[in-house]
Amino acid sequence: MRCLVTGATGYIGGRLVPHLLERGHTVRCLARDPAKLRDVPWAGRVETVRGDVLDEDGLRAAMRDVDVVYYLVHSLQARRFAGVDRRAALITAQAAREAGVRRIVYLGGLRPDGEELSDHLASRTEVGEIFLRSGVPAAVLRAAVILGSGSASFEMLRYLTERLPVMVVPKWAHNRVQPIAVRDVLRYLAESADLPEEVNRTFDIGGPDVLTYLDMMRRYAAVAGLPRRAMLPVPVLTPRLSSHWVNLVTPVPKAIARPLIDSLVHEMVCGERDIEKYVPDPDGGLLRYDAAVRYALAKVRDAQVETRWSNATQADAPADPLPTDPEWSGGSSYTDVRTADCAASADDLWRVIEGVGGTNGWYSFPLAWAVRGWLDRLSGGVGLRRGRRDQERLNLGDAVDFWRVEQIDRGSLLLLRAEMKVPGGAWLELRAEPAADGTSRYHQRAVFLPKGLAGHVYWHAIAPFHGIVFGGMARNIVEAAAQPQTRP
Repeated sequence: MRCLVTGATGYIGGRLVPHLLERGHTVRCLARDPAKLRDVPWAGRVETVRGDVLDEDGLRAAMRDVDVVYYLVHSLQARRFAGVDRRAALITAQAAREAGVRRIVYLGGLRPDGEELSDHLASRTEVGEIFLRSGVPAAVLRAAVILGSGSASFEMLRYLTERLPVMVVPKWAHNRVQPIAVRDVLRYLAESADLPEEVNRTFDIGGPDVLTYLDMMRRYAAVAGLPRRAMLPVPVLTPRLSSHWVNLVTPVPKAIARPLIDSLVHEMVCGERDIEKYVPDPDGGLLRYDAAVRYALAKVRDAQVETRWSNATQADAPADPLPTDPEWSGGSSYTDVRTADCAASADDLWRVIEGVGGTNGWYSFPLAWAVRGWLDRLSGGVGLRRGRRDQERLNLGDAVDFWRVEQIDRGSLLLLRAEMKVPGGAWLELRAEPAADGTSRYHQRAVFLPKGLAGHVYWHAIAPFHGIVFGGMARNIVEAAAQPQTRP
């Protein structure tokens, strides 16, 4: 089947494409800037065309010979997003009808019955109704909070919970929500391409857990290993005030956060489960809330530390971040990156990299490393007493002082995971890259993923010393490689 995916550079679209490919469909992606899809893992397996859902001629051309159109765009950041979305939906519906498209699949938001809708939900509902009246069979899937790294609603939840040990809880936080894992959303979307031709309707989709937003924050904290969050209920924090509060605490843009918070004044619970008649639950059932959060957090950690994430297919790892995700997604992380040209060969540079720690030391400010080791011992950590088993060669899993070898590609990459006591996770990546003239280039990256407010405070407290410690380390490793017999 031939599928057109609009919004392929977005959160859902970018993760849906590999699922469609896995099912044997031919995929065409519509993007205003095709260059944004250049580095995604599946770039070479799809046709990418330049276009916009507001461009009638371009949209008609993109729909030529297409069986199914996935409409996965919305304009929350536009000042008058409802009008923009209405016009885009009307243009898309007409183009699909004229092109002989067999089905439109749209992902909208759950609609509570009998309530005046927020601007965001009203707009999403209107777009769905336009497609249902288009003359082209449509499947309008309606979801509440989608659980996965990169989802705006999940990122708001993540940042609020991680950064605020004491939270002001407005009345809307007690409303019930039925979140759903991104894995399950993608399965429903992909399977909707094969719905019977007569199906033209909405479907509510949600996970197995119905929780309040307050419950979701508490359970997120438990899964993330954070201390129990103190909640201070207040009856006066309106959605408008809440959006200012979220803007101060999180990096999620206010233009996105505000309409999402406006929607939280409603209870977002599925009113029916008719989708099960056409798309049965997978073996083991839909992913529960805690498992979805745990999966998202693990995948974010891997992607922020792993240097070769792009080898993944993404179909089996929908929680993995993509290069098209916004900068504010994926949780907080801090990095210190250093590079330096080395007069020695990559082999000589690697010899020094593989020999770090133990009696060879860390090539910078020995007193600072010693003090950090003492402090770690005082707090119950391993300190520097372990040293290393072999002073010249390392293997996967070896201890190196208060680090552990998490990955080693001999001759090029050493990835160390900190086992010292820190409020978060820390990694140190050292790489040797050969140059054409026989010299080399040294790459050094320290990554810290803070855990709660204490993690942020910790990083900023030690940041003034990074120039001395990490900067000196990069300089001295390069110098030591150029003088193979020299040790610090």
